[in-house]
Amino acid sequence: MALIRFVAMPTEEARAFQRGEPDAYGRPPERSVCTSEGFPCRHCLRHVRMGAPMLTLAYRPFPDLQPYAETGPIFLCADECERASESDVMPDIYRATPDWLLRGYGHDDRIVYGTGAVTPKQHICTRAHELLQRSDIAYLHMRSARNNCYQLRIERV
Repeated sequence: MALIRFVAMPTEEARAFQRGEPDAYGRPPERSVCTSEGFPCRHCLRHVRMGAPMLTLAYRPFPDLQPYAETGPIFLCADECERASESDVMPDIYRATPDWLLRGYGHDDRIVYGTGAVTPKQHICTRAHELLQRSDIAYLHMRSARNNCYQLRIERV
């Protein structure tokens, strides 16, 4: 069975947004103060602390514009935070939600049809292993099953 790793947003991207550089829509990230729990930072893979500054921005986790390069809202800590370690264990922040959308992407960064499925949290690792054994799949996205928001990338080790 192929080994997997859960991968947070690259630090270089997070730092650019934290400096106010434009998001996927060419706009500066929106700054606010976190007023409730539940805003997951895509870099440290922790919830932004209550009362802490946070960013909301349009994120496109693909190298180039193309029809399958989905863009959507994400949250980040406004202050520099440490990037989550890559691991084969699903980050704790995602364990409270009952299910997630897993979707495979090819080496051309396009959706591999038939791979997207809402997956119960306890089956995420098994499903990721299965999908990443296929040669036509380069990586996976884990997304919100309800809103399709990008959470993280899952890769082969």
